[in-house]
This record gives sequence, C-alpha cells and structure tokens, in this order.
Amino acid sequence: MMMEIIKTPSELESLRNSLIKNMDSEKSKLTVCTGTGCLALGAEKVVDTLKEAIEKENLTDKVDVTTTGCHGFCERGPLAIVHPNNIFYQKIGKNDVEEIMSETVLKNEVIDRLLYQHPVTGEKIVDRRNVPFYKHQRRIVLRNNEIIDPTNILDYIAHGGYGALGKVLYEMKPEEVIEEVKNSNLRGRGGAGFPAGKKWESCRNAPGEPKYVICNADEGDPGAFMDRSIIEGNPHSVIEGMIIGAYAIGSHDGYIYVRNEYPLAVRHFTLAIKEAKKYGLLGENILKSGFGFEIKINRGGGAFVCGESTALMASLEGKVGEPRDKIVHSTENGVWDKPSNLNNVETWASVPYILENGAEWFSKIGTEKSKGTKVFSLVGKVNNTGLVEVPMGIILREIIYDIGGGIPNNKKFKAVQTGGPSGGCIPDKLIDMPVDFERLTEAGSMMGSGGMIVLDEDTCMVDLAKYFIEFLKDESCGKCVPCREGIKRMYQILTDICEGKGSHEDLELLEELSDMLKDASLCLLGGTAPNPVLTTLKYFKNEYLAHIVDKNCPAHVCTALIKYTVDEKLCEGCMKCAVLCPEDAVEGEKDKIHVILQDKCSKCGVCYESCKSDAIKVE
Repeated sequence: MMMEIIKTPSELESLRNSLIKNMDSEKSKLTVCTGTGCLALGAEKVVDTLKEAIEKENLTDKVDVTTTGCHGFCERGPLAIVHPNNIFYQKIGKNDVEEIMSETVLKNEVIDRLLYQHPVTGEKIVDRRNVPFYKHQRRIVLRNNEIIDPTNILDYIAHGGYGALGKVLYEMKPEEVIEEVKNSNLRGRGGAGFPAGKKWESCRNAPGEPKYVICNADEGDPGAFMDRSIIEGNPHSVIEGMIIGAYAIGSHDGYIYVRNEYPLAVRHFTLAIKEAKKYGLLGENILKSGFGFEIKINRGGGAFVCGESTALMASLEGKVGEPRDKIVHSTENGVWDKPSNLNNVETWASVPYILENGAEWFSKIGTEKSKGTKVFSLVGKVNNTGLVEVPMGIILREIIYDIGGGIPNNKKFKAVQTGGPSGGCIPDKLIDMPVDFERLTEAGSMMGSGGMIVLDEDTCMVDLAKYFIEFLKDESCGKCVPCREGIKRMYQILTDICEGKGSHEDLELLEELSDMLKDASLCLLGGTAPNPVLTTLKYFKNEYLAHIVDKNCPAHVCTALIKYTVDEKLCEGCMKCAVLCPEDAVEGEKDKIHVILQDKCSKCGVCYESCKSDAIKVE
C-alpha cells in the first residue's frame, strides 16, 4: 500500500481517507461468510468458484469478493451479501454461483430461491437488515464481522480501526482512559461481570513491574462460540482494545491465551499481530507516541478449568492449570507473581468502541447496572441458531422467538439454559424476564460467557442436569476435595435417579452437596457447579419426583425408564423398523403386525424415528 509505518494519528486518518476514496462505489461487492461454521458447510468452495467466475468473465474491474468472519446466522450458512443493495442470500452452494453472477451481479435481479423465507408469513426477504434474525439485534462488537476481511488490516483501518488508539495515545492520560471505562460501566463479559475500569485501576495502582495484560480466549463452554467468532472475524478489535488497556494500566507485555482447538482463530490472531507491527500499531513506540506494547499467543490444551483466571495464569507459566486461593487478587499478584489484568475477548473488543464514542454513549445502552450489548451463542431447540448481539435488558421471549424464530416443529418451549455448564435453567414461566447480570443471577443462573441453549418439551431436565454435572466432573482439576468428590457424588445420585433407583433422600442430599460446593470449593468451577441441579430442582421438581416415585421419565429420554411398543391398529407391517433395528429386537413379517421383544431392545429409538405410520409408541 502507500505506506507501512504509520507515525501519527493524522497519518492514520490520511490513510483511512485514502482507502475510503479508493473504494469503488460502482463496483458490485460480495461478502461471503468464511467463519468456521460456514467453512464446514462449503463456503470455501463457494468463494473459489466465485473468483474463478469473475476471472473467466473478465469482471475483476466490476466485482469484488470479500471473505469475512462469521455473519452469525449459522443455521442458514453458507451466507453471502451482495452490495450495494444488501441482498441477503442463504444456504448457497458452488452450483449457485453462476446464477448469482449472471442474474444478481450483472442484471441486478434477485434469485428468489436463495432468499430467507419468514417461517410464519412465508414472505421472502431481500434486504439483510429486514431479516428478523438481524433486525432485532444491536450489533456493536459484531458490527464489522460481515463487512471486513479479517486477514487485511487495511479493511479494519478503513472502517475506523485503530482510531480510538490514536485518540488515547495523543489526547488522553492513562488515568483518563481508566475513568472513561469506569464511567461506561463496562463489565467483564467472561462471566463474573466485574467492572473492567475498576480492575484496570487496581492493576495500575498495584506495586511491582512488569505488569501484564492478558486476553482470555479459552472458550470452553459446550455450545459456545462467541469469542471464537469475534477473533476469526475481527481480531484487530481485540488487539486494539488490549493496547488501550495496556496504556491505561502501564503494561508493555501482553498474552492471548487461546484454545488450540481454534486453528482459524489462532491463524487470524497471528496474522493480525504481524500486520499491526508492520504498520507501527503494535510493538515499540506505537504511532511514535513513546509507548510500546508486545503481544504473544499462548495456546491452551483444552482444559475447561483454564478458563478460570488463576488456572489460566498457571498454565501461562507452564505449570499445571490449577486455580489458587484468591486471598490476593491477580491484579496485584498474577502471572509470575506480577500485577496482571485479565479480560475476555468480548470485553477487549468492546473497548475501542467505548473510547471512540464515549462512556455516555455506551452507558445509554442496557439496564441500570448492566450496560452495553452482549453476544450470545443461541443454540439448541430453536429454529434460528447462531451468534446474536443484543442490548442488555432484552427479554428472553424476544431472543427466542423474534430473533431465534421459535421452537422447531411447533414444540413447546420448556426452558433456556444460560451461562455454560455452570449456569442454570430458566423455565418457560420466566420467558418475559429481562436478560442482564442481576436478573439471571436472581433466577439461579448466570450470564457466563454467553452460551444460551434453548430446550423444548422433549428435554428431560434431570438428564440435562446429569449431562452438565458429568462434564464438570470430568473437567474438575481435582485440586480441592469439595469439587473433586462433591461433583462426582452428585453425578452418581443423578445417574441413579435417571435409572429409576433414586429416593426422596437423594433430593435432600443434592441440596446439601450444593451448599457444600458453593461454600467450600477453591474456584468457581466447583462454586457454580450446583446451578444446573438447583435450578432444575427448583423449577422442575415434578420431573425428579416422576423419576423417583413413578419410575417414569415424562420426556421419554432416560432409557432405563421407557419402553417402545407397537400399536397394532397403526402398524402397516412395512418391515422398516425390523430392518433397521441393530439388536434384531423387532419380530414380524411383511404386511403383518410387528412386536418389539423387550428383553432384546436396547432402547436406541431407531424404530420410533423410522416409523412413518406412528405405530411405535414410547411408554
């Protein structure tokens, strides 16, 4: 490009203006999602085919293709937006490329079959901004995900990137930056919700050098992919936030602790750091301000407990990832016993927007105590799964029905599990509850890093609690007895209940174990582990009693408590169940009524799923 080392904010602004000026508004532009989800669905082949078609038709002067990060609507991938008319195409494949080029790009005609169709009204929606999944969101952290190429720093700069950094380094003192973050009331998005500004201030004031700034990108919650998608789609926003934080705290050394299972995120982070250094935005003497900051990437080994701050820092030091007692805070005595400030990906990515627009702007979004927006991974029994960013205080109903499109197959909404494996289950009667740190905690759950799993009537809440407790049992580091033994005992009790071996006394013991774990565990893995159990006991105790008293699983999930039978009036003798049964447990001849042999049946459910005449019943 025109320059490499950017020396001052004015040079940065000059470069930005030049980039904007060179953007050809007459060109058609296709932005294709190449986040991990869409890549898994064939997005790379779509991009390659598009580029080949553009070359073949000599359209390089008329058409641009930009590969972007996650657009969020994972249920409908691969996704593409055709600019300048913002035409939204979903579920595209390489075989659709020729038609997109010939009809939409060259003739400006819309391809009806590739449009999103509203599940209730049947309306085909052309403009991406009118798709309900996007219409009800407020995207701040994710606003550039579907616009910029995450592997090109110039794209980030053209859309305002590193502008906040220039402002901070040349116009603000470190204390003023901290005060601005404090006034915004930005709270940590990693789960605890501690005010970021107060943490920065504590670290700045702590004695000892050097001070460290750390990004927690160790996203271990089942079903969560918020941090991964931010890194893949806009790594420079995280880096810019970290540099601003480091300047405010007085740190010159930073670490990004990222899961090794996120290869694309690691690749984009690595490239972003290299490019930022090339342009003088990272390293020594940033923007010739006299301030320097370095970032190194550390790959985690996939231990869930390393999402806990002190365990993460131990892992950074090359030790076993185990938590420690927090008598002394990490801001005073963290990695290598030095003052250390740790925030998660989403928190760091929020910082540039706050400094760019001001604390007052940010604090007007959200509720009294929970400001700004929150990114959630919306998954489970919901029509529109994906990544959503919404203002704090939005009600659950709006997330699940307006954004999520409701429950598939007209099933009944039963609950939503938030906060990862240590979160709780919020029942249908609380569906109009606002979503913020306080209200989720009051309901017995928590914000966590932003996982949101929707559950329908076919979910067994006892089995669900067992699933999360099993996960936590396997992920406990085992350092403290309450967590190591308490969670294991909880899992044994829940297993007994699911197998019809439970008793009323087991429910009392679960509550006693929960109190012990909350009070005596060394870290919050154990301290929050009871949440799935306590919330399901509180809101769905009737299901526990059904398992214990009636020896019945109302949702027909727990295999020890169900059996499959054949309704003689409906059975057509098609033989499908008999052919598919892995245990040869179905007896019967063609066109004659079949019988399931209970002593052979493994209760896998294949017969139930394959029967087109609904003759297989679950009891």
